[in-house]
Order: sequence, then structure tokens, then C-alpha cells
Amino acid sequence: MEYFIYVIKSKIYKTRYIGSTSDVLKRLKEHNSKKCRYTSGRTPWELIYKEAFKTRSEAMKREKFLKSGQGRKWLDNVFK
Repeated sequence: MEYFIYVIKSKIYKTRYIGSTSDVLKRLKEHNSKKCRYTSGRTPWELIYKEAFKTRSEAMKREKFLKSGQGRKWLDNVFK
């Protein structure tokens, strides 16, 4: 089974959300159907980035990095 980190962006508010999952498209649908409390007020969301990993722990380590200051700077540079 593969695990993913993903970055979604609110089409209206231009904010980003970073998460991890084993099914990116299912998770995106959950965000857009307001099933996720944190993202429910900023719909609609679009997938802007994802990375695949062999283990959940690898994906969570990458997610933690992307949520750090350095990771956010990296994302800012990638999506200029």
C-alpha cells in the first residue's frame, strides 16, 4: 500500500492545507464536501501537489517537514 502527502489550496481564500492519506482523491472529496472541520469553511479545494511513499511513517515525516518553517518556504518557492 502506498501513502501520500498532499497539498491542497483553497480556490477562494488561496490558503494551503497539508495532509497525508492512502487515497488522495477520496480525501480531496472529503475536504470539498465539508467533512473535515479545519477545511470546511474554505471550500472549494484543489489538489496542487502530492508525493508517494512506501510507508506511512515516511509520509508523516515529510508532512511534518512541509508544515515546518523550512517546508513552507520550500512550498512557496515551488509554487511561485
